[in-house]
Amino acid sequence: MSREERAKQFMPFAALKGYPDALRKKEKIVVPKTELSEEYREELDRKLKQVQKNDIITVVYYEKNEYLKKTGMVSRIDETARVLKIVNTKISFEDIYDISGDRIQEF
Repeated sequence: MSREERAKQFMPFAALKGYPDALRKKEKIVVPKTELSEEYREELDRKLKQVQKNDIITVVYYEKNEYLKKTGMVSRIDETARVLKIVNTKISFEDIYDISGDRIQEF
């Protein structure tokens, strides 16, 4: 047996090809939730009051240690439960970071 063939016996074996690359893609950076100032909360509240059912809006919100951006049609606004529903995604008012849309005016 040649030296090269013998050395192949001791080389690392990757049973799952591409698994390390897939793991790297799944790694997430944990982002802490930003504490909003009182003025910014009031501005978000004014924007939220302008939102109506069937509006197309974009919302940046906090969920599971990251900020997500969702664009879609508002299917429900529940002020008692403090939930905004865009298509099938329920977003708590407390998790909203920013709202934008054609009908929403900036202050």
